[in-house]
Amino acid sequence: MEEEIEKKQGLPLAQKLEMFSNRLTKVFKHRSKIARRTGVGCYRIYEHDLPEFPFCIEAYENKIYVSEYVRRHGMTDEEHDEWLQPSLEIISEITGTPLTSIYKRERKKMSHRDEQYEKVDTKQEFFTVLENDLKFQVNLTDYLDTGLFLDHRITREMVRKEAKDKRFLNLFCYTGSFSVYAAAGEAATVTSVDLSKTYLGWAETNMAINLLKDPSKYFYIHADVKQYLKTLAPNSFDLIVMDPPTFSNSKRMKDFLDIQRDHVELINDMLAATTTGGTLYFSTNYTKFILDEASIKASSIKDITKTTTGFDFEGKLKRWCYRIIK
Repeated sequence: MEEEIEKKQGLPLAQKLEMFSNRLTKVFKHRSKIARRTGVGCYRIYEHDLPEFPFCIEAYENKIYVSEYVRRHGMTDEEHDEWLQPSLEIISEITGTPLTSIYKRERKKMSHRDEQYEKVDTKQEFFTVLENDLKFQVNLTDYLDTGLFLDHRITREMVRKEAKDKRFLNLFCYTGSFSVYAAAGEAATVTSVDLSKTYLGWAETNMAINLLKDPSKYFYIHADVKQYLKTLAPNSFDLIVMDPPTFSNSKRMKDFLDIQRDHVELINDMLAATTTGGTLYFSTNYTKFILDEASIKASSIKDITKTTTGFDFEGKLKRWCYRIIK
């Protein structure tokens, strides 16, 4: 494989660009067709399919978001520009999106999700997209993530279908997309918890643009999730979602978070706060994650990774997802 990459890297730029064009044409034709048929406006088009083009390309309705994974490419700044500009022009041509509507970002490999909370710009270019008839604010300029994790589209819909009359808790809620789905599914109450006031505010905005504004039903809690779980009384919730970072050592936390080390404690604390028969959805992006089933005090644990994988993530999904019943 390495020899093959080395051979390809020795190819002229025009030939490499033709390879990229052919690959992107193929995947865009396939995925855009499914997206149109299923009414999906936000989806992943391309994910590092060719080593020479380490992009993640996503559609957000009429805009395209391009993340370039930073790697040791051996190019000078000038050579990188000569490679990048025609790459973006190919993306523009194939997707039918003007260059002015393509947002490009460099993406380093994050050591922990605190970096997700870092601002990289202050343009404040928010716009609204639809997912399953619900509205979400997206920002393709200011943060390392866009505000909507596309890989959980199916999981969110599962939560909406189960939420009716349930007390719902969204831990590490980020911008509250699961909260919006639960509220739209007529949950009795929706509680969103995160350590970032910025993201809690974003979550509240997402609820508001969907006309979900009842302060007696919808709560936003600024807290360290590990500590917050210790304060909950038994039988406080019926349905819980937790999609935590792999690792976090924020100064605002009492203790650092390591999801492999801490997942049993977190899940058992959630179960302690859940009614009998209650459901937890637990997800992690840690690719080497191993669930310690024997130590979890649940009556049922089901790996739903495959069933929650959207058409645009098949063969490329880098997360695990579990449905846990008390």
